[in-house]
Amino acid sequence: MGFPFGAVEVSLKTMTNSDFQVDGPTFSSLEREAPLLMRVKQFADALDQTSWFAHLGERASDDVRHISETYLDRLGFPDAELAILPTWEDAADAAETYDWASAAWEAEELARADLTARALDVMSEEALDIGLRLVAQEAGQGAKAAMEDQASLWDMAEEGPRQLAVGAAVQAAHGAALSLIVAASSDDEEEVKDHAFMWKFRLFAEGRWPVAIVGSTFSLF
Repeated sequence: MGFPFGAVEVSLKTMTNSDFQVDGPTFSSLEREAPLLMRVKQFADALDQTSWFAHLGERASDDVRHISETYLDRLGFPDAELAILPTWEDAADAAETYDWASAAWEAEELARADLTARALDVMSEEALDIGLRLVAQEAGQGAKAAMEDQASLWDMAEEGPRQLAVGAAVQAAHGAALSLIVAASSDDEEEVKDHAFMWKFRLFAEGRWPVAIVGSTFSLF
């Protein structure tokens, strides 16, 4: 099963440290053109501190519940109920049966398109592309390594759900980076920092995998 994430689709099997470099003349010229790129780079550099997938299946803490409720509210699904998925089998079932044309999926796609357009108002397409590629690389490498460790601990051999989880982590980092770019250029920076994508990324930072919103249920592993 592939990643239905459009422009943020990445090849997680072939990604290496040398795939994408931001040092040298190219980065310097883009930095001069779009100082916001430095904020994206700082975010990307900090991704190695993220506790990817460290608390899968655990009981939801008060912080996790608050983050989940706020994410759902900001995305437009305040009545959805949090459901903790306790096992990989449950998470795999929820991920593989998720309707990628659902209301929640469409809400996120619209939000992503809006943030991208707003980011392109303040950055060139080249600068935005190079920043988001860097975020994708750093998130992909960190999440993939963490997932390999977790798969071993859980004795999870099936490849599909693991790839979906890592792809979702990359997508969440992509959305958070867009939010940061727009926030830095907004008259109300705090409002943009309150974006649904920032709250979703916080769930990954808590070591969880927000799998799907289906009907009135938000499934979290």
